[in-house]
Amino acid sequence: MIYKVYYQEDRSEVPVREKTKTLYAEAESERAVRYALKSRPYNIEFVQLVNESHLEYEKQSPDFKVEQL
Repeated sequence: MIYKVYYQEDRSEVPVREKTKTLYAEAESERAVRYALKSRPYNIEFVQLVNESHLEYEKQSPDFKVEQL
């Protein structure tokens, strides 16, 4: 399954919408995504399961890349 992760690059900063970044990850569950990203200095705001129609839309972006966790 593909998940979209909304995060801030620094855990110590207060979340600000303009600084929110996203990444796409392939994993078995939301818990697996959070566990795999635990070693990174990210402040994870939200992890969203991406459905097929949303995935097709996101694939149109030149910056779309799925990380294998």
